[in-house]
Amino acid sequence: MVSPQVSGPAMTPDPDAPLLPEGEAEAVGGAKSPLRRCIASGVVGEKDGMIRFVVGPDGTVVPDVEETLPGRGLWLTADPALVEKAVAKGLFAKAARRSVRTPADLGAQVSGLLRRRCLDLVGLARRGGQAVAGFEKVAAALRAKAIGTRSGIGLRLEASDGAADGRSKLDALSPGIPVVDIFDRGELGMALGRDDAVHAVVGAGPLVQRLQREADRLRALSKGR
Repeated sequence: MVSPQVSGPAMTPDPDAPLLPEGEAEAVGGAKSPLRRCIASGVVGEKDGMIRFVVGPDGTVVPDVEETLPGRGLWLTADPALVEKAVAKGLFAKAARRSVRTPADLGAQVSGLLRRRCLDLVGLARRGGQAVAGFEKVAAALRAKAIGTRSGIGLRLEASDGAADGRSKLDALSPGIPVVDIFDRGELGMALGRDDAVHAVVGAGPLVQRLQREADRLRALSKGR
């Protein structure tokens, strides 16, 4: 886990902040609905583009990027400006209708947790034979549209500090395949069991869908930074 900074003072509700409608369930529109309301904007949207938080037993706001922690979830759109607004204006207290402690580095905590989750999923794909790295292996997989005996390529991973020429050659082999380029070669290498990695591909399937979602949320939180 990302080490939190010291929590700020207990925040009390801001009377000018948006308020969750009284009695509204966490899932807007029914228990199985994917819709959630952002506590900073009041906008209802798909939870795939949002981050869940809960108030822990000690009253501290905790990011729940895996969406498994107990308690009434408080949701924010994955936007750094809205995370900053929620921290600065005490919106978690407003939504929870109680005093809470909000870590000053909450945004950094969320980004760190999502980054670790993405790289853990890349490592899981490698161990399951669903990912390969290295220019020649990636190019071969793209031409075959398969990784070993598994058909389908789900996404490409390109190191943020990799050379443009290799990437452009692989672009030509992979039209329509999503590219994630928010990790450096050292991070990708560690996840893929190598000293470093510039190019990699992950096979199609449920795992790559999870990876794409987490990468999209991380990219959204990193915009403008």
